[in-house]
Amino acid sequence: MAASSSNGEHQTAAATTTKPPPLPSPLRFSKFFQSNMRILVTGGAGFIGSHLVDKLMENEKNEVIVADNFFTGSKDNLRKWIGHPRFELIRHDVTEQLLIEVDQIYHLACPASPIFYKYNPVKTIKTNVIGTLNMLGLAKRVGARILLTSTSEVYGDPLVHPQPESYWGNVNPIGVRSCYDEGKRVAETLMFDYHRQHGIEIRIARIFNTYGPRMNIDDGRVVSNFIAQALRGEPLTVQVPGTQTRSFCFVSDMVDGLIRLMEGEHTGPINIGNPGEFTMLELAETVKELINPAVEIKMVENTPDDPRQRKPDITKAKELLGWEPKVKLRDGLPLMEEDFRLRLGVPKKN
Repeated sequence: MAASSSNGEHQTAAATTTKPPPLPSPLRFSKFFQSNMRILVTGGAGFIGSHLVDKLMENEKNEVIVADNFFTGSKDNLRKWIGHPRFELIRHDVTEQLLIEVDQIYHLACPASPIFYKYNPVKTIKTNVIGTLNMLGLAKRVGARILLTSTSEVYGDPLVHPQPESYWGNVNPIGVRSCYDEGKRVAETLMFDYHRQHGIEIRIARIFNTYGPRMNIDDGRVVSNFIAQALRGEPLTVQVPGTQTRSFCFVSDMVDGLIRLMEGEHTGPINIGNPGEFTMLELAETVKELINPAVEIKMVENTPDDPRQRKPDITKAKELLGWEPKVKLRDGLPLMEEDFRLRLGVPKKN
């Protein structure tokens, strides 16, 4: 029983103290003025954030504001929107207050790759905790709905496989990855506390490994590592033992899931990821076959607290959002290869 009551949805239904949500701008209810939906995307210059911006900008009723401090994001990812009348870009760090009027907040700001979050762990946990507090404060002031991109890392090195949302996780609170894992766990706590205490409309997505164009080339994540290594003709470095598994979701599927969650009626948390599971050796073999059959595969030492298995249970996403991934790994990798070739200046041989 304890597991089922752990899910935020059950708690929310039971919490009699939940306040009604704050009212948005009166313009929302005006008969004569149909205002655009103003949407803030924190971390919108990053990999997933910029793809989300692309999708949101396709709807002519949306005005999109991106706040990013460019620690891992890049203006280049948003270059096609800079100067567009429905688009604004603000250089801003979410650990500082932001005073603007918006209707929805997609809160993606946070370094998501081990290389970046281990480089400055204190900054990472500040982004997760103070940054989330600031965005919740903004949502409370203006009556906005807020979506947090949490992570599969909240499950730690899971003892349950695949991982359902009701699983509490197996996380090391003092490890080198804890600034990210525990930071996101606290961010989820803050979301639910603001929801229960202040009636804020919240959505929580637990996102699993995502890949696609615009990933940082040297960000230490396995798909970008392998593709960059294959294009440079370097050995593909697989961490020992090579049997650890990951599930890879193409970025267009991820963005579709986030928008469905934001537009739907369910607080979450909801897993969004691809349940297709691959060992690291299988992934290396696939990249080698598709991109550069001449490279070798080399085993290297493992990083501490690296989860052995990672696979989402997406039952809730299917039932509540009508969402499941469409792009298969073998179809997504060539799209990412094309983007990496352009950025690395490695032309394709005929």
